Amino acid sequence: MEQIRPELKDFIIDFCKKNKIKRTDLDNLNLDTSLDLDLNIFDDDMDLFLTEFVNRFKIDYSNFSWEKYGYPTSSALVGIIKGIFGYRKKWVKRVANFLYTPKLKVQELQKAIESGTLL
Repeated sequence: MEQIRPELKDFIIDFCKKNKIKRTDLDNLNLDTSLDLDLNIFDDDMDLFLTEFVNRFKIDYSNFSWEKYGYPTSSALVGIIKGIFGYRKKWVKRVANFLYTPKLKVQELQKAIESGTLL
């Protein structure tokens, strides 16, 4: 499996710490990590994240549209389950993925860095 670029990993970790995004699983960052479900980046934070991402990595996002992914909004039920049981347990991740479909993954960001375009 391909590895996440170190500069992308550092950017994600710095963003989560700077914006005090809580209940994140930063230790297990990989290409299959979803920004919304695994890292708790939703709504306005997602817009801010993408803005900082395209500025930092000089990505063309003129063709980007949320229609392809679906806009990431938080799920109260998933938040409660993650809050009570923690998110590091595999069964909690499976239930969360059943209740909420992740919208944007780190893999898409890495492809954007390689191609210079976020689609």
